[in-house]
Amino acid sequence: MARSRRASASARLTAKAHSARERFDFMFQELRERICLLQYPPGEALSEEALAKEFGVSRTPIRRVLGRLEAAGLVESRHGVGTLVTVIDQVELEQVYTLRMRLAELMGELDPRCATAEELATLRGLIDRCESLCDAPNEPEFCRINMAFNQLLITLIGNSALRDVTEQLYYRSSRFFLYALPGMDFPEEIDIFRGEMAEILTALERGDLRAVAFHRRNHIANSYYRIIRDRHAPETEAD
Repeated sequence: MARSRRASASARLTAKAHSARERFDFMFQELRERICLLQYPPGEALSEEALAKEFGVSRTPIRRVLGRLEAAGLVESRHGVGTLVTVIDQVELEQVYTLRMRLAELMGELDPRCATAEELATLRGLIDRCESLCDAPNEPEFCRINMAFNQLLITLIGNSALRDVTEQLYYRSSRFFLYALPGMDFPEEIDIFRGEMAEILTALERGDLRAVAFHRRNHIANSYYRIIRDRHAPETEAD
């Protein structure tokens, strides 16, 4: 399995990335997705040597990627131990969600950008993908759709500082929803998420970015409420 994943990652890197910057971005996004999908669970050590072999690069760009992941709060470097995927406690989770709610309110105020026809089509495609989950529930696919949806909304933020912070906080907290999902009503979550995307699609088609921000803020708040309601937030790392 590891050998197959190495071959796949290396092939996709070769196919998609031509410049050093593109290779760096690809590796960062790939590792970020693995962390958010819990393929690398909290506390797991990431080996520079193994990742370098997997992506077919030297350890130097891997160190740079891990450094960016650390700045995003997804991994931490421990002297004498190595690079570990971070663990978040209940207090920090609440702080992140509270800030995400406030930032969502600003989406419609600070240089919002209207969606293009291509972006609207992409959103309709995500709604269709979510619809298909009703007949064949798939938690990783659900989370991939969620990530694609949020990445689309992030690109509509014209203020670069707001866009950067919003993106970082989303990925910092997204994996903890996946923690909670097994204890939640998955069909209900699919229906709620599909409804959110439909509401935002309607607002984007009208060019009403304030309505987009309103819906986004409310859905972030309700999502966090459902996590703590079912008492499935991740536990604090043991001392």
